[in-house]
Amino acid sequence: MRAGIMFSEVMAGLRRNVTMTIAMILTTAISLGMLGGGLIIARMTDQMKQIFGNRVEVTVYLTTAQSQADPNCEQDLCQALLKDLTDNPEVSTARYESQQQALERYNEMFAAQPELLDIVSADALPASFHVALNNPENYRTIITEYSGRPGVDSVSDQSAFLDRLFSLLNGLRNATLAISIVQAIAAFLLISNMVQIAAYTRRTETEIMRLVGASRWRTQLPFIIEAVVAGVVGAILAVAGLVAAKVWFVDSALEAPIQAGIIPAIDQAAFFYVAPILGVVGAGLAAISAYVTLRLYVRT
Repeated sequence: MRAGIMFSEVMAGLRRNVTMTIAMILTTAISLGMLGGGLIIARMTDQMKQIFGNRVEVTVYLTTAQSQADPNCEQDLCQALLKDLTDNPEVSTARYESQQQALERYNEMFAAQPELLDIVSADALPASFHVALNNPENYRTIITEYSGRPGVDSVSDQSAFLDRLFSLLNGLRNATLAISIVQAIAAFLLISNMVQIAAYTRRTETEIMRLVGASRWRTQLPFIIEAVVAGVVGAILAVAGLVAAKVWFVDSALEAPIQAGIIPAIDQAAFFYVAPILGVVGAGLAAISAYVTLRLYVRT
């Protein structure tokens, strides 16, 4: 089989069914665009988990006696706790905060409410360790390990907040991935229908080729290549659509939360990440759906 002849047949087929080819490209582009959008949202969700997770600290509060007896964390008990925390593989950083430092932070937080400043003194606030974790979802390990240790009064349990936060982000990511899978299935079915219609409109030509001795693979390969071409072009249009949506709509609509650091900005890396996936999915779905359709519905 000569490549030149096959290329000519493919191009002729695309030109002959130009409206159908355009419809196949557009439907593929829309489906792949939604798939790409879902993948970008899933990527943003993971980045948001990292952003919020990095802001979450587990606080190990010391007893009042320990806080007053060793205000600068110089004695063996406090130093042992600090070393144990910094050596813990789950811990990213551990920072000691004295009673006086806790009071200064309290005064900054409630500077606009002077009535609250008068009722609190340094003795009322315990010294503590502020612990950042490598994986914020493993906060229970620190709570379990350090609760009840000598000199430790309590370990702040932010489980309710963290459970809701991670549950929300995981749910958002799973929902977008589920929608992406549904869109991929929709693209598969749309391409299958388009190939079936294209094969039906050219059935006379195919029957003649079969009568003169052409193999089934020889008559079906042009349809598969046409579908792959449409899938690749659809993937390119999908990426271009995502870039246009970012520039014209997303950046302006999400400007405030992005500048506040609540939502990560969609950068070029997101498109370098999603473009090859859409290209492979578009070409793969087109080839598989065309092959399956031709095997099931085209007998000649």
